[in-house]
Amino acid sequence: MKNKIFTIILLFVSISTFAQLDKEKSYTKKISEKLKALKVAHITEQLDLTKKEAEAFWPIYNAHEEEKHKHFESSMKKRKDLDIEKLSESEAEALLKEMQANEEAKVKSEKAFIEKLSKVISYKKIVKLMHAERTFKRKMIEEFRGRHREMRKD
Repeated sequence: MKNKIFTIILLFVSISTFAQLDKEKSYTKKISEKLKALKVAHITEQLDLTKKEAEAFWPIYNAHEEEKHKHFESSMKKRKDLDIEKLSESEAEALLKEMQANEEAKVKSEKAFIEKLSKVISYKKIVKLMHAERTFKRKMIEEFRGRHREMRKD
């Protein structure tokens, strides 16, 4: 009898935990989608793309953002559970070489991105894009800091 009660309680706790994880994933996804929409609006406003330019620009931009995200995920996954103190010299060397290769791949990707973009928008707009991305990032950091300060006051 005690085993059945324990099993039922364990089942409810498990379901509750999974429900909470789903809520957190859903919340994170909503935030991510909102940020992406804000970024798209900011870039659109800053670049003042024509309809023709926008139709060609966004697929290239979105593919590049996805590629950058994959590089980031790959890099983070490898370093997430890394215990630097336990690394052997050969493991550290391999890690550094891998990090360098990842950086080189990012630079190569950025060059290819600019090359593709230059066929659909002017170089001046590409420079504006880079500026728009920096200003968006700065705005988001300032927003986060402001909200964090507000929370501390409460």
